[in-house]
Amino acid sequence: GPTRKMPLTASAMDFFQLFVPDNVLKNMVVQTNMYAKKYQERFGSDDAWIDVTLTEMKAFLGYMISTSIHHCESVLSIWSSGFYSNKSIALIMTQSRFEKILKYFHIVAFRSSQTTHSLYKIQPFLDSLQNGFDSAFRPSQAQVLHEPLIDEDPVFIATCTERELRKRKKRKFSLWVRQCSTTGFICQIYVHLKEGSGADGLDALKNKPQLHSMVAKSLCQNASGKNYIIFTGPSITSLNLFEEFEKQEIYCCGLLSTRKSDCTGLPPSMLNNSATPQSRGQYRIRMKGNMSLICWYNKGHFRFLTNAYSPIQQGVIIKRKSGEIPCPLAVEAFAAHLSYICKYDDKYSKYFISHKPNKTWQQVFWFAISIAINNAYILYKMSEAYHVTRYSRAQFGERLVKELLGLEDTSPTH
Repeated sequence: GPTRKMPLTASAMDFFQLFVPDNVLKNMVVQTNMYAKKYQERFGSDDAWIDVTLTEMKAFLGYMISTSIHHCESVLSIWSSGFYSNKSIALIMTQSRFEKILKYFHIVAFRSSQTTHSLYKIQPFLDSLQNGFDSAFRPSQAQVLHEPLIDEDPVFIATCTERELRKRKKRKFSLWVRQCSTTGFICQIYVHLKEGSGADGLDALKNKPQLHSMVAKSLCQNASGKNYIIFTGPSITSLNLFEEFEKQEIYCCGLLSTRKSDCTGLPPSMLNNSATPQSRGQYRIRMKGNMSLICWYNKGHFRFLTNAYSPIQQGVIIKRKSGEIPCPLAVEAFAAHLSYICKYDDKYSKYFISHKPNKTWQQVFWFAISIAINNAYILYKMSEAYHVTRYSRAQFGERLVKELLGLEDTSPTH
């Protein structure tokens, strides 16, 4: 849960600034002004440009965040006369001023001579965000490694034309997280860039389990010695990785796939489906030290690799039509924690910022801001302030936008 007690009067902005404090916003102001100056020195002066202020930067973020609540395809719709126009917030800043800030917006204006990392324009912000996540929240023992649902708005995909779809560039990165499966709080973010078609590119990442192991190790670099139980999907699950994690006192439970997983070191007899028909709930087990390989049947064979649960301990999977189906405890735990993450994706993925810039570092930035707001709301729901105001996720987002824009609205929303 939260590591600090927030006051009853804490606002949406107070929770958001646990992760994006004023000093980070001030740095955005400085870097944006530096980039604007450098850009104009190179391409000619821009008479319409005036250095951005902290108040304007907060308003700029507020406009972007508003797209996560109203799901308008373009943030510029706010100033239009169409369905997504919003006159109440459009008056705070003119559209031309917003577009100027958007043109020059930067987090790191200059590349240093020592920089080799392709995410150098966003890395300081990601590091600051990670420090905020670590200091504000203490996760539960059970956590999940996965890719959160950050794809296009399904309503837009269903209604747009094929030509519009072709125009949209594919993301050049994949975003992975380590997430507390009890609360949904995202503890750590890892961004893997597609840089050409080399061995470390995104295409290779999708095909080579060893690169998924690299992702898992990066996400768990701060988890050693804490006895966490990490749940993983088929692309990450492997005997070598789990044994390496066990040495760091990190325990695992993962779904295994003969097609997607690295099955090195596992007995072939357990990877082949038995010819004799099996009834639902039957399972076979092979053990090596603390590691168990479980083959469980339920309208198909499901394999699990774990060193976090004893294979002897019994559990049940409850189905609406079938009732209780017996299974090892590891299978029950895996299903419970993964189903929570599915619920999280269903609830929170629709609140990702809709703005889709062309530059990869900006795409990563807006995804990271969206995750920070979702985390802020989770902390708000666990605080005493929630019992006073009881905002929904949409209402919390609306309050945050108004506070960033400096609009005073003290009327309670229930």
